[in-house]
Amino acid sequence: MATKKKLTDSLDQGPPKHAIGKLASLLDRQNIDIDDIGDIKKISIYQSLTKDEDGEAHIHDLVGIQISPSWEHGPQWPVLEPGPSITLPKGTATKKKATGLNTCVVLPDMQIGYFRNKDGELEATHDEVAISIALSIVKDTKPDMVVLVGDNLDLPNLGKYRVSPAFQRTTQASIDSATVICGQLRAAAPNAKITWLAGNHEERLTNFMLDNAIAAFGMRKGMSPDSWPVLSVPYLCRLDDFDIDYLAGYPASSLWINEHIKVIHGDIVRSNGSTAHAYLNRDKVSVLYGHIHRREWAEVTKTYYDGPHTVTAASPGCLARTDGAVPSTKGGTDLDGRPLTVHENWQQGLCVVRYEEGDGKFNLEMIPIAKGWAMYHGKEYTA
Repeated sequence: MATKKKLTDSLDQGPPKHAIGKLASLLDRQNIDIDDIGDIKKISIYQSLTKDEDGEAHIHDLVGIQISPSWEHGPQWPVLEPGPSITLPKGTATKKKATGLNTCVVLPDMQIGYFRNKDGELEATHDEVAISIALSIVKDTKPDMVVLVGDNLDLPNLGKYRVSPAFQRTTQASIDSATVICGQLRAAAPNAKITWLAGNHEERLTNFMLDNAIAAFGMRKGMSPDSWPVLSVPYLCRLDDFDIDYLAGYPASSLWINEHIKVIHGDIVRSNGSTAHAYLNRDKVSVLYGHIHRREWAEVTKTYYDGPHTVTAASPGCLARTDGAVPSTKGGTDLDGRPLTVHENWQQGLCVVRYEEGDGKFNLEMIPIAKGWAMYHGKEYTA
């Protein structure tokens, strides 16, 4: 209605009243709906003179209108927006004890996401209590490095599996929460190198673009060829604002803590605790992995020319809910599409690695989280 009023007002101020009917006829002939007009840029009223076969002159009233479409400044449908802008507190660096060892905290799968409960309210699939405990431990350890193993975003409605309407239109809320958590993580570890490894769930956004909107794949802000694509996890979650690195390319990406241990998201799933053994059979170095949402630890010692070497494979678990809220092959929904309570064989936790750089030693500390409680170095943690 505002567009119609603007058009009418423009005509009232400019052309004579009899031109309105001609203008309406012109729009109709061009099959232009007045609701599709975004702005009136210019209106011209003028006359032309022609002669008929008998040489008589005829004057014709002509109308010219320059308009812009209502979608000139962007799409009208809801699109993904970056998470909220966050102002971080000034860093308060404290001196670390001179142990000679550095500290790396490894945070496993968060599965940040939502579904709508029976009241239509958003309910988280990530465990906000477990994440809060993990952030408190990060703050107390004063780490040199923090690694997010991936699957921090769940993105169920962008995946290839069928999900119920309860999970639809929750992606923006998930991105907003992930952005806030990244800000909280940077505030907890102001001096750490923080890296987010892409997992298979983050790749859902990339695959969705390739399958459904390839024309928009890789688009960046104008004149910013080195920036993140605007429909990518690091751009939407404002990782540059928090100085958080993002390693794409699941499952190929990895981060080395030192020369003897690396962190990956993981692409192997075995039952009954044998995933760790599968990595021991595949890799020649120690590895920390996610993906399976279970705490596992296995070691093997092999003898080489220079003596015995022990290699470790371990999973710290997850920071997601373990009661069926996260869509999975073992989960189910009621007739309204909301998740049923089912206790997965998943465990929550995180890992702290003390290490020497280069060709140095390392030590793993697995920290379980159970029912909103954890203990680390004699200190109890609750949300």
